[in-house]
Amino acid sequence: MKLTERARRLNLASGRLDLPPVILVSDVERLPDPSAALERLPAGSAVLVRHPDGKARAKLAERLLPLTHLFGIRLLISDDLALALDLCADGLHLPEAIAATDAALGIRRAWRGRLLTMAAHSPAALLRCARIGADAAIVSPVFATASHPGRRPIGLLRFMTWVQRAPVPVYAMGGITAASIGRLCHPKVAGVAAIEGLVSE
Repeated sequence: MKLTERARRLNLASGRLDLPPVILVSDVERLPDPSAALERLPAGSAVLVRHPDGKARAKLAERLLPLTHLFGIRLLISDDLALALDLCADGLHLPEAIAATDAALGIRRAWRGRLLTMAAHSPAALLRCARIGADAAIVSPVFATASHPGRRPIGLLRFMTWVQRAPVPVYAMGGITAASIGRLCHPKVAGVAAIEGLVSE
């Protein structure tokens, strides 16, 4: 069974059909332009534009916008409220460092209830996500991943412990494949975020 189909089942089991089952994440080196992969995502999924350079991020987001409309995919912008507002994006994603500041509350208010996700690399970060009013947290790296080869993965047991106590729905990211996603079954896991695992299907 494909990763996308397993993600849809995971999302269905969570009961959070308002959240995307799959978040395809752009990456400067490994997936600089996710355009070609959009048509392979289930409707209602999302693409997260995560380029660190502001100009490159805006250029990519503008190019993806009509494609997301065409394929029924949600457009999420990372760490750029102004761009997300300007493009009327479907969602905004905040890095954990911003989620830990007072500015995050102001961003939540400015975003007016639209989809907000935040990165979380610890149980404390998951609690902050809830306090700020995030709709979901992207937890990473769950398994070993090429994105961060030197970072120790959370591991399945710790991840499940965090999920059990998480006050918000969770997305698993890092080393997500059609095989590893089968180990993530939990009602609070709303889906997965991935790069190569989705592109290589």
